[in-house]
Amino acid sequence: MRIDAHQHFWELARRPQPWLDGPETTRIRRDFTPEDLAPETKGAGIDKTILVQVLPDVTETREFLATAAATELVAGVVGWADLTDPQLPETLASLCEGPGGELLVGIRHLVQGEPDDDWLNRPDVRRGLGAVAETGLAYDLLTLPRQLPAAITTARALSDLTFVLDHLSKPAIATGELEPWASLIGELAAEPNVFCKLSGMVTEAKKQWRIEDLRPYTEVVIEAYGPKRIMFGSDWPVCLLQASYAEVVSAGEELTRHLTAAETAEIFGGTAHRAYRLGKHGS
Repeated sequence: MRIDAHQHFWELARRPQPWLDGPETTRIRRDFTPEDLAPETKGAGIDKTILVQVLPDVTETREFLATAAATELVAGVVGWADLTDPQLPETLASLCEGPGGELLVGIRHLVQGEPDDDWLNRPDVRRGLGAVAETGLAYDLLTLPRQLPAAITTARALSDLTFVLDHLSKPAIATGELEPWASLIGELAAEPNVFCKLSGMVTEAKKQWRIEDLRPYTEVVIEAYGPKRIMFGSDWPVCLLQASYAEVVSAGEELTRHLTAAETAEIFGGTAHRAYRLGKHGS
């Protein structure tokens, strides 16, 4: 089974997306639904996806779970819940017990938008992450490189929680800088409970990108994590700002072409299946 471990949906009339208001996002300022994605995945040979939250809104998560339950395409949902809320355990239980709740596989917060680079180390956040672990869910890390030190200490402190790093922590692909990002990625990868998504690179390139622009960053991640802790993600439809769905999948295939068939199968399915415990959640 080939899995795209990172994609989104939104319907603007149902839930406005203020982050799409700028001129740079005109291309994706429209609805994106399972019906839009299905032909793209079929054409690229992708069997299942992981649907990831967009807004910090638990109602969106409930809607995504219902959407996932109504389509065979989505294998799991990474939703949102307030990590700092003392009632988080009850919220997570409610999500798991509600419509489509068996498809909830993880929680994510937009840490990249937090002004405090040490946000993950806050006691109330750590308490919330502990509740995520107790529920048996993974936690997606959406960080910028400067927030990686806090991610490292957090992953180290919560060894029973599975962390999944999104978009390689958004390195400076546009300028070609590797350090200090590469060293921090290696430090985070030293924690065995951390996985990494090979995703979001074309948008971080922020220009007419080439495979060779992406390769140095892919090589750092493959060396640090190994194929069994890396999963491919398209970041559709955000990727459409720079590339089509087919082009992103093709880029992922090209960047991993030097690996064995078994290693490639891990990146394009096996890793996501394990990290998100998809079999356990009935997907």
